[in-house]
Amino acid sequence: FAPVTHRLPMQSLNNCFSAEELEEFDRRVREGLGRETLDYVAEPKLDGLAVSLVYEHGVFRQGATRGDGETGEDITANLRTIRKVPLSLRGSGFPRLIEVRGEVYLPHAGFARMNEEAAAKGEKLYVNPRNAAAGSLRQLDPKMTAARPLAIYVYAVGYHKGWTPPKTHYEVLEQLRAWGFPVSELIEVVQGSAGCMQYYEAMQGKRPKLGFDIDGVVYKLDELAGRDELGS
Repeated sequence: FAPVTHRLPMQSLNNCFSAEELEEFDRRVREGLGRETLDYVAEPKLDGLAVSLVYEHGVFRQGATRGDGETGEDITANLRTIRKVPLSLRGSGFPRLIEVRGEVYLPHAGFARMNEEAAAKGEKLYVNPRNAAAGSLRQLDPKMTAARPLAIYVYAVGYHKGWTPPKTHYEVLEQLRAWGFPVSELIEVVQGSAGCMQYYEAMQGKRPKLGFDIDGVVYKLDELAGRDELGS
């Protein structure tokens, strides 16, 4: 696969393993912005493969893996085969150029079906949905990828040109949904570390019934200007 340099790095996430660490994160953000309370966008952390989707004038032009965050691999032809990836955006008002980021994953039902078919052919079984999804996206023949029941959720915008984004991350997600991108219905706006913990506990209860794997939850400051002020 040809290399693709991301216009903006696809950075990794910081980890948090306790309520105390979460409260410390919230404290640093509040103090950095001089606020008493802040809103966060809470979302499930899908256990799949991060990808970048680039659109020019509303048309899908290039797709790439995250790679090392700076450089990924061109998997445009394979991403075109995923039904939920819009090849043309709906509506109007989209930028001349926009990079949308998301996670390709394999639902449990599709993973079970792939292993049933592999067993029937006497082939090696797939270890887990994440590995199966990653292997499916890196097939040299797009027809092989098309035969796999892959799905995708988008969760962020990277580089863009010719667009003034909304003021909050949640509004960005709503705009992406209006343009035809699949955005998780499990995403919520919560207030402070207490709201983050409530979301985490609720997601723990929902996790066994989701139909796909998650390996945690993600919290993002909702206010985009605040992100610019704080930095990465």
